[in-house]
Amino acid sequence: MAEQGSFAFPRVEAAARSTSGTAGPRRKAGKKKAPAAKKPTKKVAKKKSGSTRGATAADMAKTQRDISVSEFFAKNRHLLGFDNPSKALLTTVKEGVDNALDATEEAGVIPDIRVEIQQLSETRFNIAIEDNGPGIVRDQVPKIFGRLLYGSKFHRLRQSRGQQGIGISAAGMYGLLTTGKPVVIKTRTSPKKSAHYMELVIDTQKNQPKVKRDEEIEWDKDHGTRVEIELEGAYRGGQHSVDSYIRQISLANPHAEITYVPPKAEAHGAEHVFPRVTDELPPETEEIKPHPYGVELGVLMQMFRDTKARNLRSCLSSDFSRVSGRVADEIATRAKVKPNRRPSEITRDEAERLHQSIQKTKIMSPPTDCIAPIGEELIEKALRAEVNADFYAAATRRPTVYRGNPFCIEVGLAYGGDQSADDSVTLFRYANRVPLQYQQGACAITKAVTNTDWRGYQMQQPKGSLPVGPMLLMVHIASVWVPFTSESKEAIAHYPEIIKDIRLGLQECGRKVATFIRKRKREADEAKKVAYIAKYIPQLAIGLQQILALKDSERDKVVANLTDVLERSRRM
Repeated sequence: MAEQGSFAFPRVEAAARSTSGTAGPRRKAGKKKAPAAKKPTKKVAKKKSGSTRGATAADMAKTQRDISVSEFFAKNRHLLGFDNPSKALLTTVKEGVDNALDATEEAGVIPDIRVEIQQLSETRFNIAIEDNGPGIVRDQVPKIFGRLLYGSKFHRLRQSRGQQGIGISAAGMYGLLTTGKPVVIKTRTSPKKSAHYMELVIDTQKNQPKVKRDEEIEWDKDHGTRVEIELEGAYRGGQHSVDSYIRQISLANPHAEITYVPPKAEAHGAEHVFPRVTDELPPETEEIKPHPYGVELGVLMQMFRDTKARNLRSCLSSDFSRVSGRVADEIATRAKVKPNRRPSEITRDEAERLHQSIQKTKIMSPPTDCIAPIGEELIEKALRAEVNADFYAAATRRPTVYRGNPFCIEVGLAYGGDQSADDSVTLFRYANRVPLQYQQGACAITKAVTNTDWRGYQMQQPKGSLPVGPMLLMVHIASVWVPFTSESKEAIAHYPEIIKDIRLGLQECGRKVATFIRKRKREADEAKKVAYIAKYIPQLAIGLQQILALKDSERDKVVANLTDVLERSRRM
């Protein structure tokens, strides 16, 4: 019997041998040998030109290369806030103004900022932002405006508007992608030195600047910087307009004077000046060291490898904020690691025990001189200068901490006046004095406002929504590191510590506005009663005069007596 899986023709030959009756193999004349079965052939698909199907590991290795950060963001520019023309226009203005404010404040100069938008065609605009800051050294200009992730603030734990070194260079890259035009920069560092004029573009594959033009020019400013970017955009009004942004940023920066020149002359003229309400700069912030509570295990291990300290005790006390020698010994003892151990020799298991020990050790909160709140007085002043209302209130909370990072919450409101009583309140969100324009629903500030029971503060509020009433509400968070939800910095992450502190600030202002609303209601009721007295008492006196035949003098006396009695009862 044939074995399983053998071909068919051996069985045919075996059958032939059994019928012949002979021992040896015999073949009849003229009988052909059975043909062997053909092996199945494998069909190979024809490789198309440019196809990677069937590529080997060596073929794949040839196509792999580094991706520069500018090349990545050029293809994913929506991550930086350049996902539609109107938003791109606003984002470019925002990044330029942020840089101007940071530069002037760091140099100790009271900001004078000019924003110009010139419409070149239906979809093309030229944006210019000019400041009176310290200027930029010539060699640094290409790096600042022609490289992404280049800056001085990323590694410093202190309050600042920009942090990542992406904003203004990304705006220039967007302008280059949409119009092919270079970024134009004028800058001057001193009246004794010439101004520099430079045109540059970004090589996105290398994340490097290419200078197209560089020369010295005459400029009437003693010091400062002017940046011009031509781009494809759309100029619109409304909540997310440039006009609204300039108004909002003037509220959070009352020390700055901002001149805004829109593409078309509006009701306020060809240009609109937002004057400063104080001549004092915000207090200078100090750089702090990382707090142990906010350091993750991997970062802690890296700090041990990079430290210049000779032992663990000095490393903890010198490289971290609020860690004294006693606290360092307590952390080491709880982790069962010798305080004199070399940090570079600490193993992963020892580092993990130290990390757990830090969380169990009571450590003082980080210092708060690294943040600069606006202040209750200036918030109220700015609101009075910009918003026509009947009542103003502001509250600045005491600084607190999330993940080891200090932050401070401020709330301001303007109630009544010209504001609509039938619409939801106007909510302005700020982070480090910068307005947040988009993704309002995804922001921790919005969540805190909607979760606050405004009905207890004499206001209407649909379930899960903003309150309804004639009120402008501004909420500001100042921190050394604001936890944004994306690179475009449009919303704040939902940290419980942050939401809790925002609610406390809202409740503080809510109590003040509730007191005002109750008082105004009482005054309205009293005015109505006074109107009733003034309307009906004389009529009553006339009736008594006719019934009792009183003289006019007696009638007037009755009016005076009745009015006095009713006034006293109204006040009780």
